[in-house]
Amino acid sequence: MAKFRRIGVLTSGGDAPGMNAAVRAVVRTGLAHGIEVYAIMEGYKGLVENNMRLIKNPSEVSNIIGQSGTAIYTERCPEFATEEGMAAAIKTCRENQIDGIIAIGGDGTFRGATDIASRGIPTIGVPGTIDNDIAATDYTIGLDTACNTVVTFVDSLRATCESHARCNVVEVMGRHAGHIALRTAVATGAVAVAVAEFDFDEDEVIKNIIEKRKAGKRGFVVIVSEGIPGYAEKLTKIIEQKTGIVTRFCCPAHVQRGGIPTLEDRLTASEMGEYAVKQLLDGKSDVVICKNGGKLCTVDISRALKVDRMLKGKLTAEEEAALTPEEREYMTARCAEVRANMKALYDLVYEIR
Repeated sequence: MAKFRRIGVLTSGGDAPGMNAAVRAVVRTGLAHGIEVYAIMEGYKGLVENNMRLIKNPSEVSNIIGQSGTAIYTERCPEFATEEGMAAAIKTCRENQIDGIIAIGGDGTFRGATDIASRGIPTIGVPGTIDNDIAATDYTIGLDTACNTVVTFVDSLRATCESHARCNVVEVMGRHAGHIALRTAVATGAVAVAVAEFDFDEDEVIKNIIEKRKAGKRGFVVIVSEGIPGYAEKLTKIIEQKTGIVTRFCCPAHVQRGGIPTLEDRLTASEMGEYAVKQLLDGKSDVVICKNGGKLCTVDISRALKVDRMLKGKLTAEEEAALTPEEREYMTARCAEVRANMKALYDLVYEIR
């Protein structure tokens, strides 16, 4: 087991419900092992500006497990991506005798984490993003709460849809990934879902809505991922024009990042936070904590970023040519698994609508 005196924990990128549960788990696991823990404020900006708070007592993170957002804050920090900013961050670690860092966030957070690790500060990434767009893991902290927020939102809309015999097109978050859209479309009984990952048959959807109206259905809900920019508002007009049904566009926007964290997010965040500290103590670095098949594991951050780029079609020809046979096999299989799981949800929407 590696010797650690002090570690730091930070949250970076977009906030996600459950981040506080992860911070709490990191702090309490560290203290339980006799390690001092610094809360690095405002993400990587706190490292660059030496803005930290030493947590000496477990009670200092009491009651944050049920809070949304992040109690240690987050901030975009362009300076961190520069050599000067990185040098300042490493200097902060050295001056404060920080032996390791737990970084909670998304892919941008992990790119920063691997940069720190390459400069001699062991770093572990914990996936915290409502988008669930880290391909190396089945689940990211915040997804379940965001989905439940959308479900509550749509359930409220449905009353008006039924009362006025209308259609609502709801645009949900997820950045370039359709996980929130797919899950909430199933859970709300949507008549259709549009995500960037799969072709959307607009004519078939219009035909189905018309048929269902003739059969007596009053209210309709269509879920659209923000991964198709501007399409939700466009589709709203198309549906009304082609069906004669009054159709309204709705967007819960950043409300999806809030809300009281669900049990799933509190549990997963707590598990990942504790596991991250123990992996650090076991000498691991430059890895991201993943939950696949219901079990926690680690994946090298560089590999996690590559498989993510492959899934999103952003892997360059040069990067792909440089892959080892083992890397290619893992990444191809992982991308296929993620796509298959998403396609199963997509098909389910249309099977039971």
